[in-house]
Amino acid sequence: MKKALTIAGSDSGGGAGIQADIKTFQELDVFGMSALTAVTAQNTLGVHGVYPMSREAVVKQIEAIGSDIGADAVKTGMLFNAEIIEAVAAQIKIFGWENVVIDPVMIAKGGASLLQMEAISAMKKCLLPVSKVITPNIPEAEVLTGVTILTLEDKQEAARRLHDLGVKHVVIKGGHDENQSESTDLLFDGKEYYTFTSPRIDTKNTHGTGCTFSAVITAELAKGATVYEAVLTAKDFIQAAIEDQLEIGQGHGPTNHWAYGKRNLVKELPVS
Repeated sequence: MKKALTIAGSDSGGGAGIQADIKTFQELDVFGMSALTAVTAQNTLGVHGVYPMSREAVVKQIEAIGSDIGADAVKTGMLFNAEIIEAVAAQIKIFGWENVVIDPVMIAKGGASLLQMEAISAMKKCLLPVSKVITPNIPEAEVLTGVTILTLEDKQEAARRLHDLGVKHVVIKGGHDENQSESTDLLFDGKEYYTFTSPRIDTKNTHGTGCTFSAVITAELAKGATVYEAVLTAKDFIQAAIEDQLEIGQGHGPTNHWAYGKRNLVKELPVS
């Protein structure tokens, strides 16, 4: 049994954060564990409150898992402040975890800030050098690199800069692309660029896509996949999750975490 740990915030609405990660791990046959960094009061209409955990509480959770159960892969989501980021990076080093996926959660769908600005330097200094993969969307990549991203060449330049900060593999997601018909994700491994393109779905129900995407990569790395293979699966998982809509809530609804597994089950059923 492969095991994956998510270090992230809670989403009371169930579409993102810890809840999305655990659902994703389960769908991909990986045992999910969590270390909670903050509690948020949120729903499909937005974030109504953020209540961070103490540094000690975050460290104790990680220590409890690392000293007993262990983890084949780890992902981080909402870390909120520099103190928590520094503590998480230190724990990753202590336990020698290598399959580390960083989802640099900064802003919620409704526009609420989920990362204090002074924490960005701590992320670049402490966390990125101990990670295998980082999965920013375009606005997050722009904040982390200072590059305005309008073209594929801009994505490539931002990816190079993130790689220079110590990240082994950079995935810049294309959900904010100017192209209204397609979404293209870019993977950079320090030598080669790879693109993953899918049709854009006209929907407001995309809450939790970033958390889910990085959780898929984490689960697949835990099972022994290469980063390229993990990103390919993540792209397919998210495409299915967005296409098969749940229509939950009055605002930005969650994606469908069951869709990918159900599609694969249908493919495997014998033809009568």
